[in-house]
Amino acid sequence: MAIEQKLSLLGNNARFDLSCACSADPPRRRGAEDRWIYPAVLPDGKRVHTLKVLLDNSCHNDCAYCAQRSGRDTRRDRFAPEELARLFDQMYRAGMVRALFLSSGLGGNAVRTMDRMIAAVEIIRRRYAFRGFVHLKILPGVQYAQVERASQIAQRISINLEAPGENRLAALSKSKNFQTDILTRMWWIAGLVREKKFLTKGHTTQFVVGAGGESDREIARAAARLYKDYHLTRAYYSKFNPVPKTPLENHPPASFLREHRLYQVDFLLRKYDFPFEDIPFGTDGNLSTEVDPKTAWALRHPEWFPLEINRADREELLRVPGLGPLTVKRILQARARQKIRSLSDLKKLNPRVGPAADYLLFCGKKVARQVSLL
Repeated sequence: MAIEQKLSLLGNNARFDLSCACSADPPRRRGAEDRWIYPAVLPDGKRVHTLKVLLDNSCHNDCAYCAQRSGRDTRRDRFAPEELARLFDQMYRAGMVRALFLSSGLGGNAVRTMDRMIAAVEIIRRRYAFRGFVHLKILPGVQYAQVERASQIAQRISINLEAPGENRLAALSKSKNFQTDILTRMWWIAGLVREKKFLTKGHTTQFVVGAGGESDREIARAAARLYKDYHLTRAYYSKFNPVPKTPLENHPPASFLREHRLYQVDFLLRKYDFPFEDIPFGTDGNLSTEVDPKTAWALRHPEWFPLEINRADREELLRVPGLGPLTVKRILQARARQKIRSLSDLKKLNPRVGPAADYLLFCGKKVARQVSLL
């Protein structure tokens, strides 16, 4: 296969993995010669165009949702480490990309494939002197020494759970073991990140939403545990889409709204100091499709509101729909100088805080358009 075709194939196959902090705004785009290039958000908040690619799209695992699963009739190919490194260097020097996200199918053997992935990054670092951002995927079942080496040469490493628990993953794959193949490796990653002596400063994971019959509560509980016990940097959520010629080809796709709601919950867990116990699930264990999770919590707790904006502490203000961490920080700074007396004063801090007015008092007064929460 010509090198351009190979890059197009393996770049296109990599689109299923979202755990490289790809930004939704602006959307991903295809670069020259059909190569997949993504605007990714780096840990420092900067956006850079990232080459997102698989080293190998063959796999001996049987994940029921996966386009690369063993036995599926699809085009297979792989890069040699030197070949991928040279291509990346050419794209970098041409100004097409500024970062690399490298993942892979397991090939015939996860350990050997991981060795080739590490070799590719080592060549990029040593031969081509690339000092920029690399996100390196850790494959299930690899050795500790490989995880350690990956943490020395990549700013971010990750392994995908895909499912929220052992039983859910077992229903999707007979060849993966949730605990020994994946969670143990994630524990290794977490330990290496905590040591703070290697290049890696964070790790991520991904859940496939809607493939295994799991509820939103199961996914959110798993994410909350990862943030607390594994010091996860971020979880990503990829809505299930059926792939032809897989066991789930007739399974209904998950909705974008469900994926979006899980991201909203994720922000509540990571940025808003919400404990998992406060996430408002329905009786079926799923999130509301009518209102966002933060508003759903507020509607369930009318005793909290309205809050006096000039006296409420940070934790209380973060519970107000429409107020995010940055706006709350601005409120605390502004009221230290003078009282916030009206919605107009609040909008000077953030013009998009209109929904918050229904939950606030300004010097003891409601805004004219406020409605009852009872």
